[in-house]
Amino acid sequence: MRHAKKRLQLNRFTSWYEATIKSLSRNLLIQQSIKTTLHKAKAAQPMVEKLITLARKNTLAAKRQAYQILGDHKLVSVLFNEIGPRFANRASGFTRIINLARRRGDNAQVVLFELTEIKKKEIKKPKKIKEEKPVEAPAEEAPKEKPVGEKKPPIVKKPAKKFFGGIRSIFKKERDSL
Repeated sequence: MRHAKKRLQLNRFTSWYEATIKSLSRNLLIQQSIKTTLHKAKAAQPMVEKLITLARKNTLAAKRQAYQILGDHKLVSVLFNEIGPRFANRASGFTRIINLARRRGDNAQVVLFELTEIKKKEIKKPKKIKEEKPVEAPAEEAPKEKPVGEKKPPIVKKPAKKFFGGIRSIFKKERDSL
């Protein structure tokens, strides 16, 4: 019997479903805010909440459990060093789903799936452009004369490459090989 076995299946096989959820949770932890469909966000939300709860514990066992899900050491270190401490004062509710609009092609509900406490990215200011000083024109001088013995080297143009280049030799006709 299927008592208490409900889940958002997303119309996928089990392995495909699990890969989708892991991918969504990885991307959410990296980007901190992603656009996706409502059902995918609802399916991935428990996984992300579990990962952030593990990050709040900050034990070796928790890191190993997070690595088993995420499969990336750098992402695990970001989760435990940056994201976990951000949610230290919060008991739950680490993610939120904000409705945006319906997608035009299939009328699916598109949402913004994000962490509740997003670290703001620092905007880099453009470098200041140095002011160019006006170049003073030197006093008119007599043009330099070239010695009689010097000549300019002739300009040599490279032959234009043929479209088929060396491929033509590969496709020789049978009569040519005799």
